[in-house]
Amino acid sequence: MKFTAEQIAEVLEGEIIGNPEAEVSELSKIEEGHASSLTFLSNPKYTSYIYSTNAAICIVNEDFEPEKEVSATLIKVKDAYKAFSKLLEYYNQVKLSKTGIEEPNYIAESAQYGEDIYIGAFAYIGNNVKIGNNVKIYPHTYIGDNTKIGDNVIVFAGAKIYSETIIGNNCVIHGGVTVGADGFGFAPNDKGEYDKVPQIGNVIIEDNVDVGAGTTIDRATLGSTIIRKGVKLDNQIQIAHNVEIGEHTAIAAQTGIAGSTKIGKNCLIGGQVGIVGHITIGDRVRIQAQSGIGRNVKDDETLQGSPALGYNEFNKAYVHFKNLPESIKTLHNIEKKLNNNGSK
Repeated sequence: MKFTAEQIAEVLEGEIIGNPEAEVSELSKIEEGHASSLTFLSNPKYTSYIYSTNAAICIVNEDFEPEKEVSATLIKVKDAYKAFSKLLEYYNQVKLSKTGIEEPNYIAESAQYGEDIYIGAFAYIGNNVKIGNNVKIYPHTYIGDNTKIGDNVIVFAGAKIYSETIIGNNCVIHGGVTVGADGFGFAPNDKGEYDKVPQIGNVIIEDNVDVGAGTTIDRATLGSTIIRKGVKLDNQIQIAHNVEIGEHTAIAAQTGIAGSTKIGKNCLIGGQVGIVGHITIGDRVRIQAQSGIGRNVKDDETLQGSPALGYNEFNKAYVHFKNLPESIKTLHNIEKKLNNNGSK
């Protein structure tokens, strides 16, 4: 798909310096630009590349004045970085603008779906499923019975949405995600074995949630596992049964959250964090990568380490930890001197 400088400038409300008919078909970094690519310059650190780039079109800030000849057509805007981000969003919308129902697939007679729908080949849509408008369900996706999906939702290839799940508006569910599998519920019996505890709850995902590839969100034992509006989940995260994650919290990859833990609003949780079950984490909490959380956490705390300490406390302790071999050596020397003095 090709776009001219004139078309791009119209979308961005920018001023063209150069050829308005210059065409591009892809995006690139400024240092990797080529004859059919569009790029941008916002960081002064990369200014030198604008004189050597082979990109056909470059978006720049409106106050940019070249010091020598530039071969690319320039589009001047108020903020080049924001403009390029807007263009990425627009490009992504165009790229994902699929509609229609592909064959083969299975759609239950009792299923309902809205307008401008896309259902890819080999998708399975179960009984009593309700799907909103402008929803895109990519190939090899499973949507279980009694699931409800709102408007403007994208479910990428290979995702598995188990029965009774509720997904709000404007959500993105990436490939390989599993929503609504059984929670890890087993009870030991008198034979030394484990009996499965039925998991009869569901998962609720509110509006504007992104769920990264390979992430798993377990259904509740009773009630609901809840992902509140605006939450952003990275790839390969495990969220156990009856967990609740507060609004606009962001969690990085490989984090594991055990059952019935409640996480507050606007938290930032780094990668490979482990969080035990049945605790409460407050609002605006910051947890550094690879931390282990085994206690309740108050609002606005910042934690690091395993078991996690306050961030400043951890850094102070780490200074001594790094010097531990030398400190032990010093103690041994003192002990040796004391022993020698005592023998005299």
